[in-house]
Amino acid sequence: MLLPRKLLAVTAALAASVLLAACGGDDGSSGGSASGKLETVDFGYIGDFNGTSLLAVADSQGLWAKHGLKAETRVFTNGPLQIQALGTGDLDFGYIGPGAVWLPASGQAKIIAINTLGNADRVIAQPGITSVADLKGKTVGVPEGTSGDMILTLALEKAGLTKDDVKVTPMDAATIVSAFSSKKIDAAGFWYPAISTIKQQVPDLVELAKDSDFSDELSFPTAFVAGNKVVAEEREKTEKVVAVLREAMAYRAANLDATIADTAKMLKIDEAQVEADAGNNKILDAAEVDTLTKDGTIDKWLTGLNDFFIGAGKLKGQVDPKTYYEGDLFTQAASQG
Repeated sequence: MLLPRKLLAVTAALAASVLLAACGGDDGSSGGSASGKLETVDFGYIGDFNGTSLLAVADSQGLWAKHGLKAETRVFTNGPLQIQALGTGDLDFGYIGPGAVWLPASGQAKIIAINTLGNADRVIAQPGITSVADLKGKTVGVPEGTSGDMILTLALEKAGLTKDDVKVTPMDAATIVSAFSSKKIDAAGFWYPAISTIKQQVPDLVELAKDSDFSDELSFPTAFVAGNKVVAEEREKTEKVVAVLREAMAYRAANLDATIADTAKMLKIDEAQVEADAGNNKILDAAEVDTLTKDGTIDKWLTGLNDFFIGAGKLKGQVDPKTYYEGDLFTQAASQG
């Protein structure tokens, strides 16, 4: 079901309070006073290090204007909501975690850049629950179709359980924070930095599973995405955005402290919180992504995720990553820096 503009706006406002992020109508934009006409891009993001850092760098370093663009950014609670907004034309570009990769794989968007390898997802439980097996019969909150959903499925499978063995309750991020903090749910498939917010109320919560527990079988890439129509009909604009992301990736890799400061400023939160969040991820440079694209590594990552999504009922069959990952677009943009 596609969400109307009004509901998307409400979701964006809610996300700001949940993730301790803030986003005004033009926060994250730059180059508004630059000479010449700037092309506006509508860009969605999630208020964490992965979803925000490149946009924050692009703003602070004037990369949008350098490439003839002006970015209007909006914060969302998760990737699937952004994919819906891409489909309705409310967004041109957005950000997703690994748990939402099934959406571009199913033809609903294109991946234009691999961002980081994530390790921010957790299965968390109330004090006294000591294993995933203990979740049998318990109420577990999860944002459907996200990386929180993904880590829960993986953890249950490893413990010899399925979602039928627990009481899965679909919830948005804000509801999980409040429901877990008030002990209305027993556990959740969720992610940092929002878990840090819960820890303020439930400091002795238990972490039962994390992404790195499954690193031998799966990789967890985060990514930037674009609407199918944007990639097909606005190629030049898409190439400019990819060029911005590439330059921001190079800056981030070489200037992590400054990037953390820029991100904290954009999100209006403490730098220490952003630094802790950044520590949950493997940061990739554009040149490294070029290599991983050309040698087929990223295709292997995506194929592995597809296998998981098939088993989880999100995809009907294996999909060639080249049909939704615009790897050539990303690598060819190296000459446009």
